[in-house]
Amino acid sequence: MSAPIHIDNITCAYDSHTVVESLSFTMNSGDICCLLGPSGCGKTTVLRAIAGFQPLLAGNITIQGKSLSALNHTVPPEKRRVGMVFQDYALFPHLSVCDNITFGLRNKTALEKERVCNEMLSLVKLKDLGHRFPHELSGGQQQRVALARSLAPEPDLLLLDEPFSSLDVDLRRSLALEVREILKSRNISAIIVTHDQEEAFAIADRIGVINFGHIQQWDTPFNLYHEPATRFVADFIGQGVFLPGQAITQNSVSTELGEISGNRCYDWLPKTPVDVLLRPDDVIHDDSSQSRAEVVNKIFAGTSTLYTLRLPTGSLIESAFPSHHDYNIGDRVGIRIEADHLIAFL
Repeated sequence: MSAPIHIDNITCAYDSHTVVESLSFTMNSGDICCLLGPSGCGKTTVLRAIAGFQPLLAGNITIQGKSLSALNHTVPPEKRRVGMVFQDYALFPHLSVCDNITFGLRNKTALEKERVCNEMLSLVKLKDLGHRFPHELSGGQQQRVALARSLAPEPDLLLLDEPFSSLDVDLRRSLALEVREILKSRNISAIIVTHDQEEAFAIADRIGVINFGHIQQWDTPFNLYHEPATRFVADFIGQGVFLPGQAITQNSVSTELGEISGNRCYDWLPKTPVDVLLRPDDVIHDDSSQSRAEVVNKIFAGTSTLYTLRLPTGSLIESAFPSHHDYNIGDRVGIRIEADHLIAFL
């Protein structure tokens, strides 16, 4: 049975440069969580600390109530019951798929290894490929072997470091869903590191958005998109632009597109200048609207077209229109705002 993990105020540094500072989160048994953020924000350092490859300057890491890392105490990586899937797969090129999968099962008999290998091959849908070598497999198949090898010892926690980054976009999305299904079927707790938010949304129950070594928000994908806690999260997650406005009440703002209200209450005073985040799905195409905007850019995406629109003041916003509407650069279109979630910052 996989176990919850507690990260309590950990701090990590390389030489004198602090990379992660006072970072905390807790995840439940069987959860798939994600550390999401831009390159260099510290997310891989957190993963390395959990795996036992990176010492702590402060804080504590525990699984099943057992301390794995503290300032003067570190359990070796091989004794943590933590599996890891590396970005480059790290398969042994001279070993077959089966031998790669069973490499970490040193205390098992040959018969037990064969049973585990067959179970893992079936789990990752590589049932007839156990005799092959890594160079004979595609990138997606190699990733499945790396996952099977990490799951074979039945770890308490699985760590995945940018596991799909070398794959093409379509394969990355489909494999992320497959990995989620595999982990959920075995109730495996997992933490994945990525800078790709679509990948994070596809696989994770909860996501920690990290910037400069701090978690900005630890939440569900839905809340990160609709209820961002900071301007960084609002700007980093999803698409959208900030439109200047002025507070009317604690849950309404006046903008050049009219009054925008929502489900949030803020502690600002009337007439306070604020910036309102408008997502493309907040801006609705409406030929009957008196609010008009000029098309300055368009990106066709199949079921919808993402338009960049210029308002009379020169402000730019984005809107996703159904693709059966086809406007050209320079056209003026009618729009209205339909935003259930008021997201605004001073």
